[in-house]
Amino acid sequence: MFNPKQFREIIRDTLKELVVYSGIDALYSEDAVELLMLTSAKETHLGDYLYQLNNGPAKGVFQIEPNTLKDLKDNYLKYNPRLEQAIKIFDTPLPDEDDLTGNLFYQIVIARLIYYRVRYPLPSCKDIQAMAQYYKLYWNTVKGKATVEEAMNSYRHYVLGVKI
Repeated sequence: MFNPKQFREIIRDTLKELVVYSGIDALYSEDAVELLMLTSAKETHLGDYLYQLNNGPAKGVFQIEPNTLKDLKDNYLKYNPRLEQAIKIFDTPLPDEDDLTGNLFYQIVIARLIYYRVRYPLPSCKDIQAMAQYYKLYWNTVKGKATVEEAMNSYRHYVLGVKI
């Protein structure tokens, strides 16, 4: 598990760099940082798992599925050249699946872009329930097993250090 304070700083710094390379200011906000913290807290307990349990396809600290990355590239980034170019700064020559597992900067950028693709504004980082609802709807989806309550509890426990 990552130290939450240090992990938050890595997310902040990475998103700020993404803004520099893309020219899109909206990619960085404290709301975005905390939503990624909540996502990682729920998905992997801030990095305890890099591979989905029970041999699932999801990888990395946000549990991004290779098909989700492929869809992002084929149906979104392909039509957004600034973003397509910007993510190349964070990519490595390794296959995407390796980057989804071992390249933390790339994982952060891809996770942010998955949320950035959503048409609705990010919830306030001061509203844990709203962040959890946004996560459930746009990351885990209605078909996913996670609940809003679990996401809230994961954020409180792994990010804020509250005993649940």
